[in-house]
Amino acid sequence: MRASAIELFSLSSLLSLQNTGGRERGIGILFDGNNFERLMGGLFVTIRISLLSAALSLPLGILFGMLMTRRNPLTKALSRIYLDFIRIMPQLVLLFLVYFGTARAFALSLSGELSAVIVFVLWGTAELGDLVRGALVSIPRIQYESAAALGLTPLQTAFFIIIPQTVRRLIPLAINLVTRMVKTSSLVVLIGVVEVLKTGQQIIDANRFRYPTAALPIYGVIFLLYFLVCWPISLFAGYLEGLRRSVRFGWDGEEAASVCGS
Repeated sequence: MRASAIELFSLSSLLSLQNTGGRERGIGILFDGNNFERLMGGLFVTIRISLLSAALSLPLGILFGMLMTRRNPLTKALSRIYLDFIRIMPQLVLLFLVYFGTARAFALSLSGELSAVIVFVLWGTAELGDLVRGALVSIPRIQYESAAALGLTPLQTAFFIIIPQTVRRLIPLAINLVTRMVKTSSLVVLIGVVEVLKTGQQIIDANRFRYPTAALPIYGVIFLLYFLVCWPISLFAGYLEGLRRSVRFGWDGEEAASVCGS
């Protein structure tokens, strides 16, 4: 009878140690309640902010890049001031200026997500605009002169010759900018946006005593989620870069002239 009691106590102690070891490892926190679903919801917020910012930055950046190629001294000076200001100022400072500054200066109560989108659009427009400017400037001047000699109008020259070559140079760089936006979106946690990083912190804090070492699996999953979002984008950029080297985009002057003359 006494031996049975000792065996029962030993078995219960072993089970307790196994359960404690599982909690100390912390991997079970991912499947405790709706923690994994909460991480997916935070990831959706991150992707939403990044994709919306990128979608708005693309057309604005193209227009800004074309504006930077203008020879007007005032236009060049203003665009240079804007570009240098965005480049010098850290994104975190811009987030604080938009989120807190607008509320104080203009009595506007912007949400954290809207403030993040505004900052990322300003940043993406400046960065993409400089890329567009570089792509346009890199096209040899002789192509403009050859198009004019063939009788192409400026609009036909831009549509059939300049824009295809600009897109060829621009697409991989623009996609890399999107991946930078996804990774930089982790800063929005500092203005109260509950994205994937903030959700992970909340899960860790809420289960600190049940899972003392939960930080490692939680941040490991967050790293994996960022990787799964950015890796396909990077692969797509590499694919387009290879396509740029192997496939000829656009038309030469004779093809453009034949199409425009038909």
